[in-house]
Amino acid sequence: MSKIHNEVLLANREYVANFDKGDLAMPPARQFAILTCMDARLDPAKYAGLSEGDAHVIRNAGGRASDDAIRSLVISYKLLGTKEWFVIHHTDCGMETFTDEIMRRLLGSSLKTASVDATGWHDHGEGPGSAEAKYVDWLTISNQVESVVEDVTRIKSHPLVPKEIPVYGYIYDVKSGRLIEVPEATAIGQAN
Repeated sequence: MSKIHNEVLLANREYVANFDKGDLAMPPARQFAILTCMDARLDPAKYAGLSEGDAHVIRNAGGRASDDAIRSLVISYKLLGTKEWFVIHHTDCGMETFTDEIMRRLLGSSLKTASVDATGWHDHGEGPGSAEAKYVDWLTISNQVESVVEDVTRIKSHPLVPKEIPVYGYIYDVKSGRLIEVPEATAIGQAN
């Protein structure tokens, strides 16, 4: 077993020793959901003031409104009663460092981890790679404000999303911890 694996299991044993959350209800107590990035520097519980059981937090690369993220949001509303949603992207996002074409090229040559430097992304691993990467929309980001607006628009216009759910758009600043509203996104996301 790896060092990380052992650390996770040890942490869980310590968590279990003082666990007192077994009676929390399945629906989130504060009736809202956050769609945000998987970046390890983001802690939605801290930046949004959450405790266990408060809200749904849906995370993926970039915090994008992918089909699966929308599936989760719809379940969050339809079956578990959330009434407001936040889309929160962040500064210095890794999804801004490559394009679909770069990812497809890297995966086409090797499935091993790539590296990045001042000249761009480089594949150092040996093949084989896979052509399957060309069938994936990697949902990369070229402009944070535009991506938040695009995701809020996609969510609000989705046929399974009720018009009365407000969707707010924000960018988390990784240097200050501050949530910065994207007014255009929030305007698009207003409840009707």
